[in-house]
Amino acid sequence: MLTATRDENAMEEVIQQLRPDSKGRITLGKLAQGVSSFRARRTEDGNILLEPFAEIPAREKWLFENPSALGAVRAGLAQAAEGRTRTLGSFAQYADEDIE
Repeated sequence: MLTATRDENAMEEVIQQLRPDSKGRITLGKLAQGVSSFRARRTEDGNILLEPFAEIPAREKWLFENPSALGAVRAGLAQAAEGRTRTLGSFAQYADEDIE
């Protein structure tokens, strides 16, 4: 079970205390849920910070490198969330066409 406490000297939330095993490894368990990798950094004062990453497939990378396309997708998602959608009818007639 995870418990959260506040460190009075810092603005971070302490989720749980972890202890390394004999080889210096720690297990994050549920704290790593949805994370594919971490970037580890040691600060000047000796703290170790883990920055979580959720990687994307290479075939989707183009979207995040194209600000115009990413903006259009985000706008569309916002419109859909607000219920601002419209139907364009069925596209079944194109189902058997070859894509070039």
